[in-house]
Amino acid sequence: MMKSRLSVYLDPETLRLLEAFAVQRGKSKSLVAETAITSFLTPDTAERHEAALARRLDQHTRVMERVERNLGIAIEMLALFIRFWLTATPPLPDAQQASAQAKGRERYEGFVAALGRRLSKGASFTREVVDDVSDER
Repeated sequence: MMKSRLSVYLDPETLRLLEAFAVQRGKSKSLVAETAITSFLTPDTAERHEAALARRLDQHTRVMERVERNLGIAIEMLALFIRFWLTATPPLPDAQQASAQAKGRERYEGFVAALGRRLSKGASFTREVVDDVSDER
């Protein structure tokens, strides 16, 4: 293919950037300039950027949908537990309140320790629930 010669004037900083880029890539300045001009003048460039952006937005949308699903599961799980606890736990007489509070603190500390162990292992209750439901079907 026959190429035509073009002379352009560049400011010193742009020329320095062009030369550095060409050296870094091991290409000629002419090839780098030609590729940049072609990219600038090709309408597909904008479409490629838009498609890449759309793919990234789709990925973010899927991640957000999973987060929303997991949050919904966590809220429902907490609400179910609270409802069960409130309906199944009888009130304690005043004489037993202090010992019940001490036992509650002890159980809470055990709960926090167990939670820490699960989180450090990467365990996920949400995944377990989804797996259990999938297995039942």
